[in-house]
Amino acid sequence: MTFQSQSDFGTPASHATDVVTCTIDGRTVSVPTGTTVMRAAAEQGTNIPKLCATDSLESFGSCRLCLVEIDGRRGTPASCTTPVEEGMVVHTQTPQLAQLRKGVMELYISDHPLDCLTCPANGDCELESQAGAVGLRDVRYTKLETPLETHLGQTKDTSNPYFDFDPSKCIVCSRCVRACDEVQGTLALTIEGRGFGSKVSAGLKSDNFLGSECVSCGACVTACPTATLTEKAVVEIGTPERAVVTTCAYCGVGCTFRAEMRGEQLVRMVPYKDGKANRGHSCVKGRFAWGYATHKERVTTPMIRASINEPWREVSWDEALSYTASEFKRISDAFGKQALGGISSSRCTNEEVFLVQKLVRAGFGNNNIDTCARVCHSPTGYGLSLTYGTSAGTQDFDSVEECDVMLVIGANPTDGHPVFASRMKRRLRQGAKLIVVDPRKIDLIHTPHIEAAHHLPLRPGTNVAVLTALAHVVVTEGLANEAFIRERCNWDEYQDWAAFVADPKRSPETTELLTRVPAADLRAAARLYATARNSAIYYGLGVTEHSQGSSTVMAIANLAMACGMIGRRGVGVNPLRGQNNVQGACDMGSFPHEMSGYRHISDTDARGLFEADWGVTIDPEPGLRIPNMLDAAVDGVFKGIYIQGEDILQSDPDTKHVSAGLAAMECVVVHDLFLNETANYAHVFLPGSTFLEKNGTFTNAERRIQPVRKVMTPLNGPKGQGMEDWEVTQALAQAMGLDWHYTHPSEIMDEIARLTPTFAGVSFDRLDAEGSLQWPVTEAAPHGSPIMHIDHFVRGKGKFIITDYVPTDEKTGPRFPLLLTTGRILSHYNVGAQTRRTANVAWHPEDLLEMHPQDAENRGLKSGSWTKLASRAGETTLRLLVTDRVAPGVVYTTFHHPATQANVVTTDFSDWATNCPEYKVTAVQVSASNGPTDWQEDYEELSERSRRIVVAEAAE
Repeated sequence: MTFQSQSDFGTPASHATDVVTCTIDGRTVSVPTGTTVMRAAAEQGTNIPKLCATDSLESFGSCRLCLVEIDGRRGTPASCTTPVEEGMVVHTQTPQLAQLRKGVMELYISDHPLDCLTCPANGDCELESQAGAVGLRDVRYTKLETPLETHLGQTKDTSNPYFDFDPSKCIVCSRCVRACDEVQGTLALTIEGRGFGSKVSAGLKSDNFLGSECVSCGACVTACPTATLTEKAVVEIGTPERAVVTTCAYCGVGCTFRAEMRGEQLVRMVPYKDGKANRGHSCVKGRFAWGYATHKERVTTPMIRASINEPWREVSWDEALSYTASEFKRISDAFGKQALGGISSSRCTNEEVFLVQKLVRAGFGNNNIDTCARVCHSPTGYGLSLTYGTSAGTQDFDSVEECDVMLVIGANPTDGHPVFASRMKRRLRQGAKLIVVDPRKIDLIHTPHIEAAHHLPLRPGTNVAVLTALAHVVVTEGLANEAFIRERCNWDEYQDWAAFVADPKRSPETTELLTRVPAADLRAAARLYATARNSAIYYGLGVTEHSQGSSTVMAIANLAMACGMIGRRGVGVNPLRGQNNVQGACDMGSFPHEMSGYRHISDTDARGLFEADWGVTIDPEPGLRIPNMLDAAVDGVFKGIYIQGEDILQSDPDTKHVSAGLAAMECVVVHDLFLNETANYAHVFLPGSTFLEKNGTFTNAERRIQPVRKVMTPLNGPKGQGMEDWEVTQALAQAMGLDWHYTHPSEIMDEIARLTPTFAGVSFDRLDAEGSLQWPVTEAAPHGSPIMHIDHFVRGKGKFIITDYVPTDEKTGPRFPLLLTTGRILSHYNVGAQTRRTANVAWHPEDLLEMHPQDAENRGLKSGSWTKLASRAGETTLRLLVTDRVAPGVVYTTFHHPATQANVVTTDFSDWATNCPEYKVTAVQVSASNGPTDWQEDYEELSERSRRIVVAEAAE
């Protein structure tokens, strides 16, 4: 693909249904009402000169280059702020306009460095191209006897690790400021001063970009029409020569990017304007944090070792695969086929995940397959499948634009799902109301021009009690949507549920002592949610990672049904998925009890489809979940595991139990990019490929299936001979005697489509043509399903399920009086294996423990203090951050850095239905510390010993 900049129509499209017709330069144009003259001209192929206008921002009208003449109208109005009217006659090029534009451009150029040949934006600079467009050939003001005062020679701000700010090249078009306001919603930038003294500022005069409130989303860099804001990679490498559209491999938003390349070197990732999940926006991770793909610590050669106490030995692919196959066969023969299992990756493509579960079922001969959704959103699949009939969210992201009330529970969108959070903030600034249910004061509660209507700071572990109290208000105050319930739900089940929640002992007043949520606030929040025209619930891991995670999901589903907030735009139940393909991993049959499409393994008809297609017999009994595999390993009956792209030692709870399980196995195969923490206990390491090196698809949180396209050759092999991850799994399957011969991931998707009803209409050809599809894609919904349950629920009638509050077994007491809850931060992703190997560490070099000032004072602690965090399971040390973001009695930390190993303190308590770990409630004590714990020192020694590599000698 040759390099072409993305089209820019100057101003946003109008979504009006009425049409007006005008004439532009003698050509008739019909456009929706509200379309600007600039956009109407662009849509017919006429590009009116512009500098301050871009179609991702509202009209501004400051640069005065886009002037036009309109018959019957005085003056020369700006085309970017002038809407088309019926019968309007517009002229975009006349002698008068040419003279005016040259004069304006001459002023810009007179205060701009004329270093175009050495400028990093050479060939990609709008100022340069627009100077050519208006015919500017000379600048008179640079030849005056008395030189004019200019802004040249100002100090460049290079503080941000990803881009530079050169104020000498700024034309004060305000596009960067407006992008920060309108697109990102951070409002970190401003125009400082007035008149000639106006300049872009990142805050106070003492602030630079790194130290400011800027979140490095890149919106300002994308918007800048000059080289004022430029990626450091462009300065170092040069301008790109080709671009490939692909999908981000970080969170579950699933942003679409243009990977802009020179040869096989990635220059920059630019958000794709036609991306239906991100609509041309990005965050710091997707936009800039891709350097891990070529990081020096990346392992690109297969390695094996007989014991975890030995150093690694580099080997060929053939030796690594044959050794793995022989070990798995030995284990199966000696201990039985149930002694093997696999874990698929939520960071790999649908096609790669599908092959891993196929390898386990068809090659290992069992259903011992699980995925990281076990430790995040497995309760979502369970709860929503029972209540609604499908294991996924109900809406597309665009639906938020019609939402009037957002109820955000157990989620921190600005950190975990920042691009969607920006869309939420835009709607909130337009007047939508916000309810936040969270023990912490997340950023969304109070941010520029946004103030949550209600923050319900519940005690960790009381989600079900709070949701039941909300439902109590809805039912007892007559706020339920009876017409919706009678038509769409089982009425008898609703009556039983309504009687349950209406019990006075479940009222806000009665539960206040338990939940710590003021009754009056809870009642007001319930009324706001129930009485709005459109209310939507968005939730995250603060809902699912509890002993009552599944019950909480069902309580959310109950509340939405009771208020009729299902089946149309602006409403719904929306799980915010954590990883890029965690939805897809679940869809592809990565659970031990389900085939692809969420069909139970005991379903004879469904199982028969796979048996006929694969030519094998599939075990009808569910297999082992991840915790069961580890338990079985400790018991001596589970001996071998294939782990694709997951670091269970760092991500799963009760680290000591995970390490004991891995240490008890005889063949641990890690298939990944780096020697992660799990690889400390591995016997085989199979180097993986990044999202930049593969073809396939990801499925995001809105069920959107999107293409992943290879932009460079995989590095995990001799030059030109590296393998995509699906090829690695296929090669292992072939080594084990399976007759697999896929030549491209499109063939795997074809197999998925014929075996999975919800994917029946999906193919690579359709994805290339349409960009993305939201499952189910069937004969009944050939173009996909942006909104689910429109006329009826997938299961038929919506099912109300009684969810009684059951306290967790994890109790506070004199020894452990505080409650620990965990989460993530904007600059890092999951266990940090990728982002820690990028410049994102500039913002978050270590995990910190947040504590309320009252608790810190009681313990004689202050910000920056080394503290010991101890629980019944274990202890670790980390630095303290004293903040009122957490309530008294609650502490919070992240889990991005292995030096901390936060999960050494989390317990093995889990959700009653799915075994999803209870990360969000751990009883702890915090005290002063002088340094690392004994466990941390021992672990560091183990890690150093485990990472020794004997490099293979080159053949002569």
